[in-house]
Amino acid sequence: MTDRAYPSAKPNGTAPTATTAANPNAAPVKNQMYNNPNRVSYRPTPTAYHRHNRRRCSGRRCVCMCCFWSILIICIIFLLAAIAGAIFYVLYHPQLPTFSVSSLKISNFNLTTSSDDTTHLTTKLNLTLSTKNPNKKLIYNYNTISITALSNQVVLAKGSFPGFTSSTNNITIIHSTLSMVSQVLDVDSVSSLKSDLKRKAGLLVTILMDTMVEVKMDKLKSKRVGIRVTCKGIHGSTPKGKAPAVASTNNAKCKVDLRIKILKWTF
Repeated sequence: MTDRAYPSAKPNGTAPTATTAANPNAAPVKNQMYNNPNRVSYRPTPTAYHRHNRRRCSGRRCVCMCCFWSILIICIIFLLAAIAGAIFYVLYHPQLPTFSVSSLKISNFNLTTSSDDTTHLTTKLNLTLSTKNPNKKLIYNYNTISITALSNQVVLAKGSFPGFTSSTNNITIIHSTLSMVSQVLDVDSVSSLKSDLKRKAGLLVTILMDTMVEVKMDKLKSKRVGIRVTCKGIHGSTPKGKAPAVASTNNAKCKVDLRIKILKWTF
């Protein structure tokens, strides 16, 4: 028998392809992996991107939650304050004090012009007012009241009245002397006063009163708050001779304004 030689299943080298064998000078064929249309393109795992978005969304969520709880707490506070105010109003029916002008007498009113063409104002007014506390359970404690008399924003005189306590359903009479000694006026103020003095109704006078008041209710008391009382509708004239001129107060009306709207109650 003749022995046959079979090629090894594992060649030592790379067997030449048919093309190489046919044309030994041809360029080697490149691998077609990158030109394969069925190849799935590589995409990096977007772990960092997702983590960044998660952080950003988490931050927005925290801000939204903080805003929500802040608004909710503010609404609850306002609601509780409204309920407390309603209960307080129902129990005590608080009312602001009332003021009225009883009389105003002008004892002195002089406009003098000096040699340097400056005009000086000297006045003296006697003012009587009354204030009433209409509350049945609230007591008002007033600080010193500063009083100013004006005419078209021109200050005529100033005075004050000492502090006092206005009990429930009580009327207090206020007497004060207002004066101004040789106050220098500008040209516009002089023209305004002279024009008003020529009117038939007389000089239009406004009374301003500023003070601080404390409200007491049983064992409770408020912090002192500012109030301003404005009295308008007063007409006066300059005195003739030694007798003072009595101003007309028939149409005088006084308005009370709180300078601070919120009262803080303490025990």
